Amino acid sequence: MRISVISLLSGVLASLLFAGTATAGVLEQNGPVPAAGKSPETNNPVYHSGKFEIKACEEQPINPDDLDAARVYLEFVLDCLNTSWQDQLTKARIPFSKPKFVTTSRAGVPTGCGKFPKGAQAVYCPYNKKITFLLDPGILSQATELFLFEVLAHEYGHHVQQLSGIMNAVGNRKYKNEKATLAAIRKIELQAECFSGAFIGSVWQALGRRESDFTYVAQAAYDTASHGKSKNIAFWLRRGFDAETPDVCNTFSAPAAKVS
Repeated sequence: MRISVISLLSGVLASLLFAGTATAGVLEQNGPVPAAGKSPETNNPVYHSGKFEIKACEEQPINPDDLDAARVYLEFVLDCLNTSWQDQLTKARIPFSKPKFVTTSRAGVPTGCGKFPKGAQAVYCPYNKKITFLLDPGILSQATELFLFEVLAHEYGHHVQQLSGIMNAVGNRKYKNEKATLAAIRKIELQAECFSGAFIGSVWQALGRRESDFTYVAQAAYDTASHGKSKNIAFWLRRGFDAETPDVCNTFSAPAAKVS
């Protein structure tokens, strides 16, 4: 049976779901795609947009296990992401729009792409361009670490994939089996890691954090079929971080060993 990716892309801790045929209704909201014969995944304007030029981003005060403070913290990070990515996509001549954003304290709430799946930390739904972030005890207990920041930046990477036409191009392709489907999903997820790293690297000096804060998050990854090997998750996160540009995030042209 031939299957294609369903456009529900989850965060760092989740497994991706797939089944059925991708909905074409998101096409009209995508940004420009490359010339005829060129793939939006491998030859996208976002890969030629250069370094992030906006370096400012200030984290809000936060303590462990403080739900309200975490919400405020994420809203300020989202403002930084909107400002930086709007400038970046404008350089690439890709129309920009902000994603919707909500937080929840429990799984199972509606996301626009079905119910929030168990095991996910955050999900991005391309149908309504909304990020839903689960503020559960696990992530709240480590609120002062970089996890809140990185997970939101990862989900925003999916929003960039949607705006640039990458997500829809991948979602509308047909895959002959589950193995091929998972290979495509991994490229989407690892690219979102790279986009996340590029943004974090661009504002790193403004955050005033220690290098070990970033290393801790990179080393927390673990192997999954949908997101790839932990070493590859860390590789793409670090690759974006060091370069401070999405130019280095073309996972669709990467060697198979780097997207496994």
